[in-house]
Amino acid sequence: MASHQPSEKNVALFKPGTPRSFLVAEFGQPVSSEVKNGKTYEIFRFTQGYSGGAKAGRAFAEGVADVFTLGVAEIITTPVESIADGNLTAYEVSYDSNNLVVEVIPLTPVASPDAPAQNAATPTPTPQAVNTPSR
Repeated sequence: MASHQPSEKNVALFKPGTPRSFLVAEFGQPVSSEVKNGKTYEIFRFTQGYSGGAKAGRAFAEGVADVFTLGVAEIITTPVESIADGNLTAYEVSYDSNNLVVEVIPLTPVASPDAPAQNAATPTPTPQAVNTPSR
C-alpha cells in the first residue's frame, strides 16, 4: 500500500511570477475560479503526498516486516497506510493580466505541536500573501 500513496506535489510553484499554466500542469484544474475587480482568483486543492524515496522506503520496511512476521505485521501496517494517505492542502492564487501569480494565500492551517486542534471541515485562511512590485 505504501507504494500506491499519492506523489509529492511541487508546492514551490506557489510563488509570485509563476505562470498559471505551470500550476494547472502540476495541481490540475482549480476547484474555483472567479474575477473580482478585474483580477482573477483561483483556489487549488490537492492531496500532498510523499516523495518516491519515502514511498519506496516504507514499502521496503513493510515488506521486510511481513517476511519476518509471516504476514502478521499486516495487522498493524494496513490500517497505518490507510491513515497515512497524504494531507489535503489548499491555496488561493491571484494573477495579473498576463496570468502570472501575484499573490498566494495558503488556506490549510499549519499544524504545530502547541496549537489547539481545529475543525478540519472549516480551514482558517492563513494570510501569508506575497506581493510583487508593479512594473
